[in-house]
Amino acid sequence: MNLLDIQHLKKHYATHKAVDDISFSIPQGSIFGLLGPNGAGKTTLLRMITGIFYPDEGQILFDGRKFDPGNDIRHIGYMPEERGLYKKMKVGEQVKYLGRLKGLSEKEVKEKIDYWFTKFEITSWYNKKIEELSKGMSQKVQFISTILHEPKLLILDEPFSGLDPINSKLIQDEIFELSRKGTTIIFSTHRMEQVEEICDHIVLVNKGKKVLDGPVKQIKQDFKKHEYKVGVGQMPNPAQMATYHFTIVKQHDHAYTVKINEDSKTNDILSHFIRHDIPITYFEELLPTINEVFIQQVSVTGETVQQ
Repeated sequence: MNLLDIQHLKKHYATHKAVDDISFSIPQGSIFGLLGPNGAGKTTLLRMITGIFYPDEGQILFDGRKFDPGNDIRHIGYMPEERGLYKKMKVGEQVKYLGRLKGLSEKEVKEKIDYWFTKFEITSWYNKKIEELSKGMSQKVQFISTILHEPKLLILDEPFSGLDPINSKLIQDEIFELSRKGTTIIFSTHRMEQVEEICDHIVLVNKGKKVLDGPVKQIKQDFKKHEYKVGVGQMPNPAQMATYHFTIVKQHDHAYTVKINEDSKTNDILSHFIRHDIPITYFEELLPTINEVFIQQVSVTGETVQQ
């Protein structure tokens, strides 16, 4: 079942098409990566999903029915890249205020603040002002504020920005735990290694259009180059490696990267090494990273990608 269905959304600003006929679905309980270069339309999409903007055309289905911002927003938690904490407020008052805005009772807010502040080891921050906190510390407060009301849909835009490795791991573990409990998560970031580690589905947008979407594992399969890495116990002579079954892409220390040729099969690679008495120490298929797929697809649509 899908928690969110995006159907032919369009949003224009004067002559600029920020979102141009984009459709995709987000399965309930999934961690869904929203990817794209700067200016691709991601922020506009997120603002329509949260009811900040209304689409010019198309519709959004939330939990199986037409999205109603007035009522459904209470089931959404949104942590934008531009953080929205009030710097002069104390941490405890800030989280309490945002929890009450989301419809929690005084008792519920207190219980949840006690739980999350203890879990994140920040009880001593309760009376500190937001402006006294480091970027990473305020990031943790923002995260708690976003999930306090247990939203059905959690939108995280660059949630690890400013966090050290320990706190990044803390937030990442909570993302997995929330997903396990049924929360649907939209995760937007420029760090592709995090996408590959965290997300099970992704959609890539560029210049207002959808470029691709689907499960991460399937996308990696769809873009594979049919290359394999073969470890060998000893390096053979060049004559032993001559074959029409595969092409050597790269020679390593006690290994080869090979690309299987058309009309050949994986077993043909193994058979060649066995037939020439070349001892194999390991054999693995090389799949592209999401970063490689991202660069390839964005470049195809005419964008220069800087790393």
